[in-house]
Amino acid sequence: MDYLSLIRQPIERDLNDFITMFNQSLTYRDGLLSQALSHISQRGGKRMRPILMLLMAKNYGEVSEVTQHSAVGLELLHTASLVHDDVVDESSERRGQASVNATYNNKVAVLVGDYILSTALLHVSYTNNQHIVQTLSELGRTLAAGEILQLSNIQNQEIKEEVYYQVIRQKTAALFEACASIGAISGGASDEEIKKAALFGQNLGIMFQIRDDIFDYFDSKEIGKPTGNDMAEGKLTLPVIYALNNTDFDAMHTLAKKVKAGTINTDEIAVLVEFTKQHGGIDYAEQKMDEYSRLCLDFIAESVKEKAIRDALTAYVDYVVQRNY
Repeated sequence: MDYLSLIRQPIERDLNDFITMFNQSLTYRDGLLSQALSHISQRGGKRMRPILMLLMAKNYGEVSEVTQHSAVGLELLHTASLVHDDVVDESSERRGQASVNATYNNKVAVLVGDYILSTALLHVSYTNNQHIVQTLSELGRTLAAGEILQLSNIQNQEIKEEVYYQVIRQKTAALFEACASIGAISGGASDEEIKKAALFGQNLGIMFQIRDDIFDYFDSKEIGKPTGNDMAEGKLTLPVIYALNNTDFDAMHTLAKKVKAGTINTDEIAVLVEFTKQHGGIDYAEQKMDEYSRLCLDFIAESVKEKAIRDALTAYVDYVVQRNY
């Protein structure tokens, strides 16, 4: 059995119910909005975030309508943020598909993102759970703050690992943290259990983002972005940060400054990518992933009693570390 099948096994029916509800939330009667929402729903994806929420709910109790509306609300919030991010980043592609702003225009993309965000708020209101409403609202604020921090960091000439972690904690890790904590809340977990679940989700999200960042140093059609795309967007990620901070190559630091200034060209990016590989950047990032993986596995060993859920979450951690797209 492959990783994804093992991950989904304990919540297969619940996941199908989620997909049905989520797809319904992205439907509209007719017109341009209907077309744009249909365009977005075709992306599909593996649904790793809602799967995490469903598994955590089942670990502490059961998957309920509260869990499902929470999962739909969170996934819609994430979807809206991606639509808006593509406008901010002027991206023409998302998961190998033309972005909304590229297919239509920026005005349509912003308004569609607003509509999806409002639909997210509608679904979370159906939970009638103040703790969940507050958690999802805080997530929206955190994601926006993370985007602004990332933009401001591009202008910052300092290259620090702690700033990298600060950004990804407010972006990818915050999503996983919210999934795990809301799942635990909806399953009836205690305050202490919710805190531990949230930390598990954060560690999982950090690991997920590091793996994504490693992809950017290798060619892959599946990922939907070319090698060095992060650098082309002014971003320096963990592998190159480590390589730069552990060597004294002035020429490479000059290239890093050009990344932040947005003046680097394709050939120079290729040089910086190769430099990162040759000076331990990828190995270091993989080592950090392993550290977060051990923390996640410790949580599973201590806090997950049912074998099917324990196997699914272990497979989830393994999948994040070993996935190749």
